[in-house]
Amino acid sequence: MKKTPVFLHLLVTNMLRLRAICPSSWRVFQFRPISCEPLIIQMNKCTDEEQIFDFIERNKAILSEKQVGCAFDMLWKLQKQKTGLLKNVEYVRDHPQFLTLHNLATNKFKLMNDDTLVNVLYVTQQFAGEAHDPLVEALVTEAWRRLERFDIKLLSEFSSCLADQHLYFSPLMGKIADIVHRNLETTQDLSSLSVLMVNISSLISRQFQQQLVNKTELLFDTIDSSEVNVAKRIAEFLRNVRYHYQPLLERCNNVFLSNVDHLDLDSISKILSVYKFLQFNSFEFIIMAKKKLTEMIPLCNHPASFVKLFVALGPIAGPEEKKQLKSTMLLMSEDLTGEQALAVLGAMGDMESRNSCLIERVTSVLHKHLDSYKPLELLKITQALTFLHFQRKEFFVKLRELLLSYLKNSFIPTEVSVLVRAISLLPSPHLDEVGISRIEAVLPQCDLNNLSSFATSVLRWIRHDHMYLDNITAKQLKLLQKLDHYGRQRLQHSNGLDLLWKELKSLKGNMFPESLLEEMIATLQHFMDDINYMNVVEIASFISSTDYLSTLLLDRIASVAVQQIEKIHPFTIPAIIRPFSMLNYDPPQRDEFLGTCVQHLNSYLGILDPFILVFLGFSLATLEYFPEDLLKAIFNIKFLARLDSQLESIGGMDGAQQQIYKMLAEVLGGINCVKASVLTPYYHTVDFECILDKRKKPLPYGSHNIALGQLPEMPWESNMEIVGSRLPPGAERIALEFLDAKALCRNIPHMKGKSAMKKRHLEILGYRVIQISQFEWNSMALSTKDARMDYLRERIFGEVKSCL
Repeated sequence: MKKTPVFLHLLVTNMLRLRAICPSSWRVFQFRPISCEPLIIQMNKCTDEEQIFDFIERNKAILSEKQVGCAFDMLWKLQKQKTGLLKNVEYVRDHPQFLTLHNLATNKFKLMNDDTLVNVLYVTQQFAGEAHDPLVEALVTEAWRRLERFDIKLLSEFSSCLADQHLYFSPLMGKIADIVHRNLETTQDLSSLSVLMVNISSLISRQFQQQLVNKTELLFDTIDSSEVNVAKRIAEFLRNVRYHYQPLLERCNNVFLSNVDHLDLDSISKILSVYKFLQFNSFEFIIMAKKKLTEMIPLCNHPASFVKLFVALGPIAGPEEKKQLKSTMLLMSEDLTGEQALAVLGAMGDMESRNSCLIERVTSVLHKHLDSYKPLELLKITQALTFLHFQRKEFFVKLRELLLSYLKNSFIPTEVSVLVRAISLLPSPHLDEVGISRIEAVLPQCDLNNLSSFATSVLRWIRHDHMYLDNITAKQLKLLQKLDHYGRQRLQHSNGLDLLWKELKSLKGNMFPESLLEEMIATLQHFMDDINYMNVVEIASFISSTDYLSTLLLDRIASVAVQQIEKIHPFTIPAIIRPFSMLNYDPPQRDEFLGTCVQHLNSYLGILDPFILVFLGFSLATLEYFPEDLLKAIFNIKFLARLDSQLESIGGMDGAQQQIYKMLAEVLGGINCVKASVLTPYYHTVDFECILDKRKKPLPYGSHNIALGQLPEMPWESNMEIVGSRLPPGAERIALEFLDAKALCRNIPHMKGKSAMKKRHLEILGYRVIQISQFEWNSMALSTKDARMDYLRERIFGEVKSCL
């Protein structure tokens, strides 16, 4: 009994000797101070980095894994409290005691609890200077080992760490997506779920995507109305998966509207970017954002913040604000970085601003940094400069050389398609042998997006060579044939609608190559039994953009809408009706289809965005369907007041119409016998108008004829003396309409709904309507001026033959 104290005394003495001789071995015993609390309290009292580093230096021998985690946390909290210019990340990262802390974490990370481990990973990444920090790699590996036991909050934080490393497609992110999927039913934390949704969005299936959207709708009311960040992440997720889901976007928009006073420049910029990408219109948000951003103009005196303001405000600003933005940007232009210059150039394209001085200043910055841009950025530069009519030869020479050098070394299909697309936009879009061989090499790996992009680029190249060189080579035609072959092969080997739609949804139907359009529609028809309430809206929107009349697909859409209407959100009804309106098609169950859709939407008419409501009314009017409740909602004083501030009138005339105008003047006996761009009652714009008396003689308009392409101040103001009942007995008013390719379906000469409705309305107003198809006007039969003059005489004075 008396020997026990001696034994304990010897044991402790030996252990202390061991610690003195070999400090590293001592860690194996994992002895801890009796209390960690005093050290953590001391750390929490530190007010700057130097105090923390002094603390680490004094206590490095005894710091536990918990205290190491606390030190990382304190360093990052101090950074977050500073404004951008005062942050000193590099100073912290390069401090000797930060390296000490880094080494301590490397030795102790396996002992850290889950929360500390993930937090140390996050903070280490914020301070990391090396591309591959060994500590970061060790922490990620350890977190992967523990992944299954993470709760949803910790899982979301870890996924953000992976996202910061751009590991969106990694097996580890895939594992996280699987865990989210397995636990989705029991998940109740929308804040954490929204983070995960953004980070795993690149890996999820269409079915999982819909499950996440449904879960978000269920949980949306559980968040506070001030949770702007959650709403931003939900909108960002919808952008990432290219899903214009109106119900969720509306709910997110309501959160933004109720918190607009608390939104900063960064938040407003991101929200506007998402809205633009998803083509979501919120007039109320734009008005509020415009006011808020305009107030920031005098406050942004640094290039980084002012560029962000320029990009966000420019496209929605009024004339005065745009002038102020451009003048300030001119003063700052010499201080722009390459990335900032690219952002400004893109915004100028959105603003349709061709300010030559600013373009010159921005392009001089771009020229200096041209070698540092990636292929996608070079494409954006090329697109913007083409749109802005920039013509400096030496810039395009260097740009072309750079694009070709990238192309010679690229083997990734998407990158090759981006480079070829950029080259096709240049003043000289010709591709050499190396360029053609590079396209041919990646064709077997291409998806429909890549193939469509290649086809558009090659056709642009062929048109250029034919126009300027009067030459189309066999290699060009052979390349088009190969593109057509691989496109058909990809469509024919599609295994299901979900996989096919993953490729089609990012394509614009009107940009789909003509040679593949019919095959694509046939493939959709093959899978049309798979069209249901989950995908009917997107399929309908895609068909609207193709201008291709497929009665089988439209009948299926109508059938799904009638049978599954209770599962379809009311806000998506306008998109379902749109292809029927655009393509001027009535399904067999027309009245049941339209009646079911309108009835489903009736109780929501009062809260729809004015633009959406008006376009719904327009779509139904083209189908000659006029529901009473919709008419009452539109022709309502409060609604019209909301709408009034959103409307703009746009006029103009293209080259072909000017050609017709001059010929009409000759046919009718003088320029005073024809009017251009006539604004009728109910605000239809008629391309050309003339009046014939009862003997088919043209009547002159007198001295009040309007200038070419100019709109009168009032409907029919310039010919009030012969309007309506004042026309001489037996006289008739004639409207001549020039129909471009967009007025007809792509596959058959079937007039689309908008043009058909306009013709009906003009006839109700008393016009005899003559519609001139672009295809007939440009046909071989009308290839000479005399033939066109004879054609106009026959249509106006002789027996009218339908050009459709």
